[in-house]
Amino acid sequence: MLDDVVELLACPHCGSNLARADGALRCPSNHVFDIARQGYVSLLTGRTRTVGDTAEMVAARVSFQRAGHYAPIAGAVAAAATGDGPVLDVGAGTGYYLAEALGQRTGLALDLSKYACRRAAKAHPRIGAAVADAWHGIPVRTGAVSTVLNVFAPRNAVEMHRVLRPGGELVVVVPNAGHLGGLVDELGLLDVDARKQQRLSEQLADRFEPSASDTVEFPLRLSAEEAESAVAMGPSAWHLEPGELAERVRGLGDPVAATASVTVAKYLRR
Repeated sequence: MLDDVVELLACPHCGSNLARADGALRCPSNHVFDIARQGYVSLLTGRTRTVGDTAEMVAARVSFQRAGHYAPIAGAVAAAATGDGPVLDVGAGTGYYLAEALGQRTGLALDLSKYACRRAAKAHPRIGAAVADAWHGIPVRTGAVSTVLNVFAPRNAVEMHRVLRPGGELVVVVPNAGHLGGLVDELGLLDVDARKQQRLSEQLADRFEPSASDTVEFPLRLSAEEAESAVAMGPSAWHLEPGELAERVRGLGDPVAATASVTVAKYLRR
C-alpha cells in the first residue's frame, strides 16, 4: 500500500493517524491492522449488520465492467471529478470508477467486501484499498480528501462531509427509475424507487450544495451471459438463485436489449 494512501487513513478505534509498521498499519495507541498479501487492509472493528458483496457478485461485476458496458457512466464520473487532491471512493467495489476518475491523483477505495477490495487494490497503481463499514465511520482523517465518489452505493453524508476538505466535491451516481429497462420487469428484479433522487437531495441538503447534474442514458445489447452478470452483480443477486436467473434470461433471447439510465450528480461541501 502506497505511503500517500496510508497518510489518508485514520484508526477506526481511536481516530489517530496510522503508520506503516512491519507489514501492518499501527496507530500510537498500538491498534494494529495487517496488510493482506493482496494489498488491501481491513479496518473493520467488529461485527457489522451490513453484508458485503460475495466473491460471485464481484466476479460478475468485473466481467461486466471489463466488457465496457458502463464506460459512459465511468466517463461521466471522471468528467465530474475535477478536484486536485486525493480521491476517496465510498462503496468502491472493484475500483473501476475510481481508476477512471483518478488522473494523476492518489485514490482510496473503501468497501465492506474483502473480495471487492482485493480487486480494487490492483485497479490502478495509485489506488489503495481498505475494508470498512462506512456506517460505523469512515476511517479517513478529517479534511484529508478533495473528492468523494459514491457510485451505486449507500452513503453516510455526515462522514463524507467530515473527510472532505472545505470546498471539496462529492460525486454521486444513482440509478434512475428506468435503469436496466428490458431486464427489471422481464426478470422480476428489484425496482428503483422513483423518489430516489428526491431522497438523495434531502439526505445531503444540510451539508452539500448541488453543483451539477447529468442524466446518462444509453442502450445495452447484452449476450445472455452478460445479462446474467448485470443482474448477478447487483442487489437482485440476493433474491434470485443462479439457476433460476439463468432460466429466466434464456427466455429473453440473445442478444438481450436493455437500457442503462443513471444520474451523475455533483455537490460541493458546505
